[in-house]
Amino acid sequence: MNIVDIIEKKKSGKALTKDEIDFFIQGYSRGEMPDYQISALLMAIWFKGMDNEEIANLTISMVHSGKTVDLSRIKGIKVDKHSSGGVADTVSLPLVALVAANGVPVAKMSGRGLGHTGGTIDKLESIPGFQVEFDIEKFIEIVNRVGGAIISQSEELVLADKKMYSLRDVTGTVDSMPLIASSIMSKKIAAGSNAIVLDVKVGNGAFMQSLEDALVLSKTMVDIGNSLGRETVAYITDMNQPLGETIGNSLEVIEAIDILKGKGGMRLSGVIETLGGESLKLGGKAETLEEGKRIIRGSIQNGSGLKKFAEIIEAQGGNNNIIKDISLLPQPEFKFVVIAPLSGYLHFVQTKSLGRLANFLGAGREKKEDKIDLSVGVVFKKKIGDFIDKEEEIATIFANDKRKGEQAALDFLKYIEIKDEQTKPLPLLYYRVSKEGIEKLFNEG
Repeated sequence: MNIVDIIEKKKSGKALTKDEIDFFIQGYSRGEMPDYQISALLMAIWFKGMDNEEIANLTISMVHSGKTVDLSRIKGIKVDKHSSGGVADTVSLPLVALVAANGVPVAKMSGRGLGHTGGTIDKLESIPGFQVEFDIEKFIEIVNRVGGAIISQSEELVLADKKMYSLRDVTGTVDSMPLIASSIMSKKIAAGSNAIVLDVKVGNGAFMQSLEDALVLSKTMVDIGNSLGRETVAYITDMNQPLGETIGNSLEVIEAIDILKGKGGMRLSGVIETLGGESLKLGGKAETLEEGKRIIRGSIQNGSGLKKFAEIIEAQGGNNNIIKDISLLPQPEFKFVVIAPLSGYLHFVQTKSLGRLANFLGAGREKKEDKIDLSVGVVFKKKIGDFIDKEEEIATIFANDKRKGEQAALDFLKYIEIKDEQTKPLPLLYYRVSKEGIEKLFNEG
């Protein structure tokens, strides 16, 4: 078999066989093929696409390029959740606690933030003492003991994806649907859970800008998961404004605690309730989605979700007194208030820019090696459709660099639009995609 023949075959639009896909993935992982040949193949895939069988074969070959996690010693149906990334996407922390509190084990491997999107691991590391690096034995022991754990993704999983993503990043092939789908799903399959709930964000703060693209990606990933024996369901959710009310690491931990106390914002709570309800259904603890959502709401009301979050924090070495005393979390030195320059309705939010504004303060990273400040960020409680009074305090900037804080408070107003005319709130959930088909969840117009 020859890599040039494989490039030629895909260039002419033909489907690659499982053996051909294995040949280039395993060969590239072992360092036997140069970047320039794989770059040519990635570009051919970008132009010609792949059918579902090719994408499934690509995914499983990527899984086998590194180690896989065997979670069979964890009792019950293990459910994993993945978000395609967004701003103020504070879903995983409360979700894991709420699902685990109801008897569905959650063994979650998460990533760090990059670009305008936050990372679950960075948020957890703002909790004093919280450990995210465990060997698999300890990880399994914690999940069996308390029902859930969140650790950092192992560098040894899906080696081909790490190499190929670096190449895609510099060859203009990041936005290829087969390559995005196989990248996400190979990591989820390798992580060992039985069922997967996908949260595919769409809008100006997401990687998917249109509903059409989000639907194609969701359907592709659902097909991959189910074809490889993992029951997979995707929800397409809105990211045309920050989902929660905080952007930044310790700030989002505080918001997660508020959610578990029943004090969180409606939009973030709505996504958590839906994804949590679906997780309970997939995990065999609810007959229907509606029953699952009711159970999740009950776990917020009776405090069992908050109690489980405290147990997970303690099991991973963290100080769970933060639940009672948030001053134990990293504290910023400066606070700047943003004042509304006029009255009117909030019409538009440039979500990605608000994520980058938090990065400017130090909350995120542009390159993997960047150091981050766990205490800084932005609090913005207004949502599209809300009325704002002139001179109302609409946002708060938390900073450790006074000059940057002052600049961020000025820049914030560039990224929102207030108009006289009333406007409707945006939908929160657009579609549910499963092996049964596509279900529309919103009303247009």
